[in-house]
Amino acid sequence: MLDEVARLLACPHCGGGLEPADRTLRCSANHAFDLAKQGYVSLLGGRGAPGPGDTAEMVAARADFLAAGHYAPIVEALADSAADVHTGGPLLDLGAGTGHYLAHVLERLPAEAGIALDVSKYASRRAAKGHPRASAVLADAWQALPVRDGVVGSVLNVFAPRNPAETHRVLRPGGHLVVVTPNSGHLAELVSALDLLSVDERKPQRLADQLAGHFEPVGSNVREFPLNLDVAEIATLVGMGPNAWHLAESLPARIAELPTPFPITASVTVSVHRRS
Repeated sequence: MLDEVARLLACPHCGGGLEPADRTLRCSANHAFDLAKQGYVSLLGGRGAPGPGDTAEMVAARADFLAAGHYAPIVEALADSAADVHTGGPLLDLGAGTGHYLAHVLERLPAEAGIALDVSKYASRRAAKGHPRASAVLADAWQALPVRDGVVGSVLNVFAPRNPAETHRVLRPGGHLVVVTPNSGHLAELVSALDLLSVDERKPQRLADQLAGHFEPVGSNVREFPLNLDVAEIATLVGMGPNAWHLAESLPARIAELPTPFPITASVTVSVHRRS
């Protein structure tokens, strides 16, 4: 873990700053956190058991799907938006998954370091190796973030849980939150064919309500593009997201019956919000 990133972190038990020493982070109250052999540090705070996080299978599926470039337009839109508004300072990817999105944004911002925060140990293992200037932290985004006050220049949030109050706290004054959310038409053909989870049409308003009081909207843009996937790629796509928690036993057979290639529409909104 980069020393400069380690010093941005806070003890999940007492909130004190952490200092690196060998392969351990330690606060002034002598709470210590060892760096896992896979390269991440666990800063779970013990305030009740967190959600299970993505499984090893889900993380592997996401890594394969993203590495194939299917979501490249989303990556490019996110990197463009983040680079346009970033005014300096480290980046925090909240719900970072494999660290794929953070790695691409860091390539656009060569002077910055990044924190990939996720509650899945399987995701954190991959994120720890995602980019030379990124460090992975195992933590629960729904709880107090183990990050010091006002030390982050920008926060990324891609298809992941949001914690507006904590995000506001860790951002510097004038810092930005860049969010990627699926639109109601995202993967609609697949949702219809396989009875998958759909996206609430009220999602944009829910996001605005959630961020109100902490952030001011700066702008947004919609990215919509076609995906022509074969059966194996569709299975990977379904297996990497929330539908993986609700898979019916009959789903593999139903996927196998789809025509190949199967045309699907990807539709997301990339929105930028300034810290109030």
